[in-house]
Amino acid sequence: MIKKTLYFGNPTYLSLSNKQLVVKLPEVEKNENLPVKIKEQAKRTIPIEDIGVIILDNKRITITHGVIEALLENNSAIVTCDSTRMPVGLMLPLSGNKTQTERFRDQINASLPLKKQLWQQTVQYKIRNQAYVLSIKNNSVVNNMLVWATYVKSGDPDNYEARAAVYYWANLFDEIEGFSRNRDGIPPNNLLNYGYAILRAVVARSLVGSGLLPTLGIYHRNKYNAYCLADDIMEPYRPFVDKLVCNIVKEEKNIEELTQDIKFKLLNIPVLDVLMDGQRSPLMNAVGQTTASLYKCFAGKVRKIKYPSFE
Repeated sequence: MIKKTLYFGNPTYLSLSNKQLVVKLPEVEKNENLPVKIKEQAKRTIPIEDIGVIILDNKRITITHGVIEALLENNSAIVTCDSTRMPVGLMLPLSGNKTQTERFRDQINASLPLKKQLWQQTVQYKIRNQAYVLSIKNNSVVNNMLVWATYVKSGDPDNYEARAAVYYWANLFDEIEGFSRNRDGIPPNNLLNYGYAILRAVVARSLVGSGLLPTLGIYHRNKYNAYCLADDIMEPYRPFVDKLVCNIVKEEKNIEELTQDIKFKLLNIPVLDVLMDGQRSPLMNAVGQTTASLYKCFAGKVRKIKYPSFE
């Protein structure tokens, strides 16, 4: 079953009743001129177990502790946005698996050679997926990228990931004058930032569900980053976000502002179609396979991590 991604961008009251998320609109509730029937119709209920990610994007949203507790017990990710309406916070459960201690131990004790091999695989998939997006977007030459992917060694000591990134971003949005990939740069950097934040929440949620610590990465080691492993594992998935952003840029006349319409399109990230082991799967389900295979690598059961591709 595909978990839902819920977005709330207006003043809303979120409460819990019989394991259901109850959604009420304060402005409707307080309007004395509206009949009771209309007010009842404005109220929605959603089973907590159906929710994978919930995004809170308004300062006048009220959420009860009961809702937070139920969401975290269900291994749902709660994303909060700042005054610029960009994701700024992520809440995840402390425990998401019955054999948590054993899995933490396997992750912590993973050898450096194993982590280097996993990073090698991660970079190879990322570069190949980037090459696909670039080839269909601009019909660009990508043979060099495909060759670089084969050259990646354990731990990527020659930094082919960075080499591929420079070429990729220099050509992906070549129709936009002055574009470079920079978090604070010109659009569509704003769309990419928002999309990656959603992707990060999906990946972090799945890591917790697989009994892993999102903090301890296989490559990223920034001591100020609480989601190093999530940032590692999401790398091969980023091109799927990039492809969606390319489509949005093509369809939308104005990308200066993250409108509701653009956000709703980006909220489709968890259900994007990806290819995993020769079978089509929603991205969120594929991430679950990736994190499950990662734990098997840490436990010494397999040596390869499962990642998606476009074809």
